[in-house]
Amino acid sequence: MLKFLLLFTSRFAMMRVVVNGVSREFPAAISVTGLVAALELAGKRIAIEHNGQIVPRSRYADTALADGDSLEVVVAVGGG
Repeated sequence: MLKFLLLFTSRFAMMRVVVNGVSREFPAAISVTGLVAALELAGKRIAIEHNGQIVPRSRYADTALADGDSLEVVVAVGGG
């Protein structure tokens, strides 16, 4: 039973990260790519800062988030 509980807990564990000053809950095993999808920002022109460091788009999939991380997400807006 303990083995099942550990597997269940790790598989569905959640973590809290701060996105633009707001604490949000996400699955524990999420990358910046997953965060972008969860925020419905895929395909938009965005910039992401993770714990004070800009994350290049080429590193989104490789950048894992951890409980307590802080992110700033900026969406580019065009217009005239």
